[in-house]
Amino acid sequence: MEQRINAAQVAPEAYKIMLQFEAYAKKTGFDTTLIELIKIRASQINGCAYCLDMHTKDARAFGETEQRIYCLNAWREAPFYSDAERVVLELTEAVTLVATSRVDDELYKKVRAHFDEKQYVDLVFLINTINSWNRLSIAMNNVPGDYQPAVKN
Repeated sequence: MEQRINAAQVAPEAYKIMLQFEAYAKKTGFDTTLIELIKIRASQINGCAYCLDMHTKDARAFGETEQRIYCLNAWREAPFYSDAERVVLELTEAVTLVATSRVDDELYKKVRAHFDEKQYVDLVFLINTINSWNRLSIAMNNVPGDYQPAVKN
């Protein structure tokens, strides 16, 4: 497997905009492990090996457990996610698969039971950001394996 194009080099202005979305994520006030769970779950759905490699490593560096990372694909059956995390994972799936699953009123109400209006919008931006990274990484054929997190646990 070989990377097709280095998007950051070819389109640095566009890449900078993606990095600004990423910087915004850090300002939302959400726990870093929750953000990583969003990134991992969307990347699982999209089949992005590069992002899965990156965000599972980041999640561990931020203190997430192996058990919760390994079971994320089956979060509905696993007892070790909070109600708020469950609703975020459900929203992540709905937004990632929006063409077929939609974000219906029932899901919106479940999310709003845990998060205010601004947090809801921020969650949707977080989910859209990782979906954009997934699509960029897959299209550029980014090769997983070499990423090392900046934070060590």
